[in-house]
Amino acid sequence: MTSLFQILMLLLNIVWFFLIAHVVMSWLINFQVLNLRQPLVAQIWHGLNRILEPIYGPIRRRLPQMGGIDLAPLVVLILVAVLRIVLTNNAAAFY
Repeated sequence: MTSLFQILMLLLNIVWFFLIAHVVMSWLINFQVLNLRQPLVAQIWHGLNRILEPIYGPIRRRLPQMGGIDLAPLVVLILVAVLRIVLTNNAAAFY
């Protein structure tokens, strides 16, 4: 059961990394530090979007329109943090 706990924590850490990378990259693109006409940047950006869109989609449908502000990444970050806390606090159940 310890392996299950470690696998779940690893998956949550990977999702956390992808979310942070996506948020930082979106800021850099919006502030024109990165350019989507560069092939590597475009490839990474579209890859992150394809990975995270199935997570963001249901949350975006439930959130009200905020006039150009996307709160879906914030909600997902909070959910991942909550899941990590719950798993850590209940780690004894996995041993």
